[in-house]
Amino acid sequence: MEATGTDEVEKIKSKFMSAWHNMKYSWVLKTKTYFSRNSPVFLLGKCYHFKTEGEFRALHSFGSNFDKINTEISGNVEEFRKDFISRIWLTYREEFPQIKGSALTTDCGWGCTLRTGQMLLAQGLMLHFLGRAWVWPDALDMDSSDSESWTSTTVRKLTASFEASLTAERDPKILAQPQRGPARRSWDVTEMRNEVYHRKIISWFGDSPLAAFGLHQLIEHGKKSGKMAGDWYGPAVVAHILRKAVEEARDPELQGVTVYVAQDCTVYSSDVIDRQCCFMDSGKAGTKAVIILVPVRLGGERTNTDYLEFVKGILSLEYCVGIIGGKPKQSYYFAGFQDDSLIYMDPHYCQSFVDVSIKDFPLESFHCPSPKKMSFKKMDPSCTIGFYCRTVQDFEKASEEITKMLKSSSKEKYPLFTFVKGHSRDYDFASSPLREENDLFSEDEKKRLKRFSTEEFVLL
Repeated sequence: MEATGTDEVEKIKSKFMSAWHNMKYSWVLKTKTYFSRNSPVFLLGKCYHFKTEGEFRALHSFGSNFDKINTEISGNVEEFRKDFISRIWLTYREEFPQIKGSALTTDCGWGCTLRTGQMLLAQGLMLHFLGRAWVWPDALDMDSSDSESWTSTTVRKLTASFEASLTAERDPKILAQPQRGPARRSWDVTEMRNEVYHRKIISWFGDSPLAAFGLHQLIEHGKKSGKMAGDWYGPAVVAHILRKAVEEARDPELQGVTVYVAQDCTVYSSDVIDRQCCFMDSGKAGTKAVIILVPVRLGGERTNTDYLEFVKGILSLEYCVGIIGGKPKQSYYFAGFQDDSLIYMDPHYCQSFVDVSIKDFPLESFHCPSPKKMSFKKMDPSCTIGFYCRTVQDFEKASEEITKMLKSSSKEKYPLFTFVKGHSRDYDFASSPLREENDLFSEDEKKRLKRFSTEEFVLL
């Protein structure tokens, strides 16, 4: 009886937390983000120009004024909008199945870096299965007033949910999704195939214990490094958790992807290639695509603005899958820039649990209707940069290109990180691919993760 009472208290606390965070962060979805018409906008390697000739007009965000933009620039604006909305957006969720070993049914207040890590991995998987040119056909069908309706209904829903818990009533069900517009034309074979992968990728990040890269699985992997549900996670720790999650994934579709995490700001080329050329679970030899994650610090206590050009250069590469970063006390997924401002997706908005195991589950809450911008100067120095390379040749080309970029942008004696030929073991680092199966993290990794967890910023 006492345990039941404790669980009820935890549920009530969770509802308060959800309501608080939505009141705190939901206004962000309603605010307008302004883009300059005179500067190009970069989004994960793609460049968009909003410049017009003759008429001077400010470019607003994707709010109610979006349709008022003159037609002379709406073509490119809509291309950017469609591209941005097509990225997978993963945010706080509530009322999902209870996390093992805790009474938590929401990640409000502590899971933002896990969510930004999920977004980065999702972009890597989208490149792998769909390619960079893919966009969600329904992206522009998202109602421009969605963000306003979300913020207004969320508080009412949470209030009703909270009242129901006090009266021991059954929790309200998930809100019905807004009615869609008229049915689109019939899909061709390629579009149908792409939509299958679109849904499959999102389902891998579902908030249920069985989802390969869902919150429940990531927390289980984090336990091996001493992290528990409700703890703070930094960008470097999340990088290692993502690597373990991909290694442990059992879906045959995921056997062609691996993740490599740089060691002490060093990417060992032979280690990466070994990962790409290893045997599949089926026993067949094959080349795997690799997602390379590089945890770095862009300065000491504050971000060094000398790194701005390098960060912009990285986000200009089509094989960049984004940056797990943020500003102090908040984690964001950085996906682009304009001038000296970074474009990001914010995971702090708390949404209802969506059961991704059902057929035709609603997709709208997994796509962000509006980009946000933040000055580079506000960025916390701790972050993890991600790249995707489909083949060994792609990796070799990327390493050469990034090395040149590192050298040209570095005003310091040492670059932010380096690519080194050979294996890490050649440099006396205790890193071997042969590890005990029942110990997901080696002792060396545990020490490294412990060091990272004490150095990185606190996340709320």
